Amino acid sequence: MSFLPKSRKARTRLLLLAIIAPVVAVAAGLALWGMRDSISFFYTPSQAASAKPPPGRAIQLGGLVVLGSVVKHPDGRVDFAVRDKISADKITFQGDLPDLFREGQGIVAEGAYRADGVFEAKRVLAKHDEKYMPKEVSDALKKQGEWRGDGPGSPKGQAPAGYADPKADGSTT
Repeated sequence: MSFLPKSRKARTRLLLLAIIAPVVAVAAGLALWGMRDSISFFYTPSQAASAKPPPGRAIQLGGLVVLGSVVKHPDGRVDFAVRDKISADKITFQGDLPDLFREGQGIVAEGAYRADGVFEAKRVLAKHDEKYMPKEVSDALKKQGEWRGDGPGSPKGQAPAGYADPKADGSTT
């Protein structure tokens, strides 16, 4: 008893499938392997602690900047910590921070963990107005019960201490 179909047309289709399927599988594998360094996963500090991404792997780390954690060094390096409801991570960044970066603010840092466990950011993104927070950060904070709606770290309807409303001067942007 043969596993091949009796029909010549069916055998031709089966042979064609047997040739094309491995070629497509190898092409998909090579494409995914080639893009492995382009994929950037988003983590909150507690998700990163449980996932333990290897040092040097590019990821995005997001959360709220811990109050009192921002330390600016004379060489342009800035150290700060971000947190979610469960844990916090130390971040170091060399360069200029966005104008809207401040303590209690939701941010996303793009970079990688070093071998010593400190996250070295290549880029820091901050919200662009008083109500916006990156979707990944807000979703993660809502899931953990940390989301406060009108702004992280502040009572409903009140701006954080030291916050100047950019629309107070009458501008619409």
